[in-house]
Amino acid sequence: MQRSVFFISDSTGITAETIGNSILAQFEGVQFEKHRLPFIDNPQKAEAAATRIKTRYAQSGERPIVVNTMADRALCDIVATSGALMLDVFAPFIGPLEEELGTRHSGAVNRSHGLVDFDKYEARINATNYALSHDDGIDVDYAQADLILVGVSRSGKTPTCLYMALHYGVSAANYPLTDEDLEKLELPSRLRAYKNRLFGLTIEPARLAQIREQRRPGSRYATLKQCKWELEQADRLLRQAGIPCLNTTHVSIEEIASKIFDQFGIEKTMF
Repeated sequence: MQRSVFFISDSTGITAETIGNSILAQFEGVQFEKHRLPFIDNPQKAEAAATRIKTRYAQSGERPIVVNTMADRALCDIVATSGALMLDVFAPFIGPLEEELGTRHSGAVNRSHGLVDFDKYEARINATNYALSHDDGIDVDYAQADLILVGVSRSGKTPTCLYMALHYGVSAANYPLTDEDLEKLELPSRLRAYKNRLFGLTIEPARLAQIREQRRPGSRYATLKQCKWELEQADRLLRQAGIPCLNTTHVSIEEIASKIFDQFGIEKTMF
């Protein structure tokens, strides 16, 4: 079974897509053809979106699904003329909140991801710059780091650091364990002063070899034997040093970040 899904928003569409994908993941037997339609913020755009959805309906013969985060009811009604199943993300919450707060919602568009708090936005940019300049041991001055991820090359350190910086403003550095570090089985001297900020990432050998093969095909670096040795040594080193560690093989970046935040008691909220 295959169904078309449209994530529609008067802003970036990130909220609609994130929530929509979480819901759709519960239906494992269905293949979803996904489309994101952001910035549907006036009647002309809403009509164009409705036409596109109607066209897909006619082509597939299956009723499309719309996951909608548009705040303007009139725009929602226009898109609904497409005949799609409309899933309004905000609808269940607006009414109860209006009653609780004693005021009507504004219906203003482009509010979800606007620059509402410039200080928080600047903090995210600064944290992203920090993650980039302290990636893979480029800069080893960790005094300003909120946390430092440690692990062998290609174990997920860089994308996790960037995710935490971009979405939460967390200044995260990462340090790649080298063959020299692994042979010594000692925490590198430059990390010892920051032991309470360290968190280890590991991964299954076969998956690591697959990732490395894409980066450096046919290299010793990508062999399963080398990957197994590095991971075994890293596991011994981290356990010996008492550093908490997480296997990233079957875990999303979002979940990795959440587990790290829980470990360090970080309670920052997204955006």
